[in-house]
This record gives sequence, C-alpha cells and structure tokens, in this order.
Amino acid sequence: MELVNQADLDALFEFLPCRTPDVWIQEALQQEEILLQNHCYLEQCAARNALQLMFRCPDKPDVLSKMSKLAREELRHFEKVHELLTRRGYAYKILKPSRYAGLLNAEIRKTNPGQLIDSLIVGAYIEARSCERFASLAPHMDDEISVFFRSLLKSEARHFKDYLTLAQSHSREPIDQRVAFFGAIERNAIESEDKLFRFHSGVPA
Repeated sequence: MELVNQADLDALFEFLPCRTPDVWIQEALQQEEILLQNHCYLEQCAARNALQLMFRCPDKPDVLSKMSKLAREELRHFEKVHELLTRRGYAYKILKPSRYAGLLNAEIRKTNPGQLIDSLIVGAYIEARSCERFASLAPHMDDEISVFFRSLLKSEARHFKDYLTLAQSHSREPIDQRVAFFGAIERNAIESEDKLFRFHSGVPA
C-alpha cells in the first residue's frame, strides 16, 4: 500500500495553523461510532462540493478536470467508510453537522472571482484538516481503522494541494492574505470549545 511520505505530511502541517489538540483525540477514541458516521457523511459532502464547483465553472477546464477526479475519489472513499461502518455493526446516519465548515463558508466572498478563490481555499483547509486528523488518529486506533486511515492520507494530502493550486491559478494576485484570513478562522474552530463532537469539531466542552 502506497502511503503519504513525510515531505507531504510536513507540507500539510506547515499549511495548517495548528495541530489537533490531544483532548479531541481522546474524545474521538470514546466516540468511534459518531466518528465513523460523520466521516462517512463528510466523504459525501466532499464529492458534492467538487460537483458544485464543476457546475459553477463550466468554462474552466482545469477546475472541471480536477474536481471530476476528486468527486470520483471521494465517492470511493464514501463506499469504503460505509463498508467499514457495516462491518462494525453501525448504522449509517446523517448527523447534525459540526460548526466547522459553516464558519469557513460564511466568510466566502459573494461575487467572482473572489467567491471561487475563497471556495477553493476553504476546500483546501477542509481536505488538509481531514488528512491531519487521519494522521493524528491512526496511531491510536485499532489495526483495521488505523490501516484504513493511513490509506486515505496520500489522496487527502494531494487534494488540499490541488485546491490551493487552482485558487492561485484563478487569482491575479498572491492568495497568501486570503489563506491567512481563513487560517485564523480554521484555528479558532479547532482550538476553541465545541459542544458537539464531530470529525472536524473543536475542543470538547
């Protein structure tokens, strides 16, 4: 099995504004069913978001190509998580979403090209945080889940780079300020107290 290399992980950790707090990891170990149910839902959301970008950008071949591949890959991930849920005797349920994506999406500009650039940056953060959480959880989970999470690392690490590359290619100026702007929101979502435990939730309240 080809796994993500250390250089890719280092790039990921450099991009994200913070690492997952240990207290969240400890909570996740006690919430396996919710963790996997929400993970399953998020794979669906990732595919949906990629498709939405395709519909919004019929005149942008690079977006169409990257998002088409990403949507197919995310749906394959959904199928694998759903199979894992079933093997573990859990029923798939769509739970109330965490605040995470909502906090980021609320700050996306309303008109293009800013809207597209911001949407892509937010996509990068969501993919990067997912990858970081797989890496953070894998050493603590049982063998089946650990191997599965490690198998997802390589594609998730690539996805966040694809989103950032697209964002920069469709901006006439460097995107560093917008990346930092959303990074501050992302860090607050991860490090502040959160009453609802989910795959992307903050510190358990």
